[in-house]
Amino acid sequence: MNFYSIKDKNHKVGFAQAMINGLAPNEALYFPEQIPAFSSDFFNNLKNLTLPEIAKQVLLPYVGDDFTEGAFDNIISDVFDFDIPLVEVEANIFALELFHGPTLAFKDIGARFLAKSMQHLKKDNIRVLVATSGDTGSAVANGFLGIEGTEVIVLYPKGKVSELQQKQFTTLGQNIKPIAIDGTFDDCQRLVKSAFTDESLKEKMNLTSANSINVARWIPQSVYYYWAYAQIKDNNKDISITVPSGNLGNLTAGLLAKKSGLPINHFIASSNSNNIVPDFLETGIYSPKTTIQTIANAMDVGDPNNFPRLLEIFNNNYSDIKDSISGYSNSDNEIRKIIKKCYKENSYLLDPHGATGYAATKLYCEENSGMGIFIETAHPGKFREEVEKTIEEKIILPKRLEAFVKRDAMFDELSSDYEEFKEYLNKI
Repeated sequence: MNFYSIKDKNHKVGFAQAMINGLAPNEALYFPEQIPAFSSDFFNNLKNLTLPEIAKQVLLPYVGDDFTEGAFDNIISDVFDFDIPLVEVEANIFALELFHGPTLAFKDIGARFLAKSMQHLKKDNIRVLVATSGDTGSAVANGFLGIEGTEVIVLYPKGKVSELQQKQFTTLGQNIKPIAIDGTFDDCQRLVKSAFTDESLKEKMNLTSANSINVARWIPQSVYYYWAYAQIKDNNKDISITVPSGNLGNLTAGLLAKKSGLPINHFIASSNSNNIVPDFLETGIYSPKTTIQTIANAMDVGDPNNFPRLLEIFNNNYSDIKDSISGYSNSDNEIRKIIKKCYKENSYLLDPHGATGYAATKLYCEENSGMGIFIETAHPGKFREEVEKTIEEKIILPKRLEAFVKRDAMFDELSSDYEEFKEYLNKI
C-alpha cells in the first residue's frame, strides 16, 4: 500500500515513510492509494472476532510489508488491550465508550499505535510535534513517555484546556516538553505545520507529527467502528453513527470504514459552536472561522486539518458527501442542558463532547427509523468542574485521573509567533 499526497498524486511513499514524514510536501496530507474492500463474510463474522483480531485484519492492508508479522502482532496486542463497550443509553440509542484506555480518551488508540510503531522502527533523535486542544496531548505524551530517542513537544492554547487534561501532559517530565501558546488551537496547528515546511529546521532535526494528520494516528481510529458493529445484536436495522467532530480525524476514519464496506447507513458530524462542518453540509461552502472557546474544547477548531481527506474520500463530490453525512451543532448552554437531561432521564453521564453526539443522534433517529450510535470520546471526569456544576452533584474520578490532581504542572510559555517557536526548537 502506498500513500499519495493529496496535493500531488505523483508523490507516493509507503506507510512507514508517510508516518515518519507526518506531512507530505507543501503541507499536504497523505491518503491511501486504495481503501480496502472487505467481503460480506468478513462483516458477518465480526461478532466472532476479538478486538485485536479485527484490528489486525483491518490495518494489515494499510501497513503492508513495513512490519514483520510478529512485530505487527505485538503492536496490535499492546494498543488494543482495553475494553470499548457499546452501551445502551435508551431505546435504540447507544454510546460507544472510547474512554477506557490509559488517558481515558478515544485518542489513546491512534496515539499508542503511532508511538509503538515509531518505537519499532527505532529511529533516533525524533522530535514529535503535536498540537492539542485537550485530549490529544495527554494521549500522545503518555504513549511516547520514556521512549528512547524520541522527544515530544506538546503545544496547547494557554487557558483553553481543562485542568485535568492539562495535568495529564504537563506533569510527566522525561521526554515530554509542553508549551502553553498564547493563542488558539489553530495557532498551535499553524506553528506545527510551519515547522514541517521549514527546510532550515528539517536539516537540523528529524520532525514528525502526532496529530491526526499522521496516517499512523488517523487510520487506526477506523478499527473501533468495526468493533461497534460487531457488538450490535440486531443489525437488521439501519444504523447511524454520530461523531463529535473537531479536526475531523475521527469522522474521516469512520468514513474509511464505511467505504471499505462496513454497513453503516449514515454518519453524523456533531459539533459545538465551531460549526464549520455543519455549515459546509448546509451550504456546500467551506468557510474556516476564528476558533470559539467552548466547554467542549477538543472540538474548538476553526479550520479542521482533515477536511481535505473528507473531500478525497468522496472525490470532491458534494452531493455524495451530503447524502452520507448530516451535521448538527450545540451551544454551551445547550450542551449543559443535554448533559443534565440525559443524566436525569437515563442515569447516563455524558462528557461535553459526547453530549453533542447524543443530541444529534436523538434528533436524527426521531426523523429516521433505525438505531443510532454516538461516540463518547472522553470520560466526563476530565471535565469535572463543568460536569459537576451542570448536574449539581459530585462525581467520582477514576483512579487514573485522580492520580494527576495533586501533581504540579511544568510547562514553558510562548507567543504564537513562529520565529519565537523556531528559536525554542533550536535551543532545546
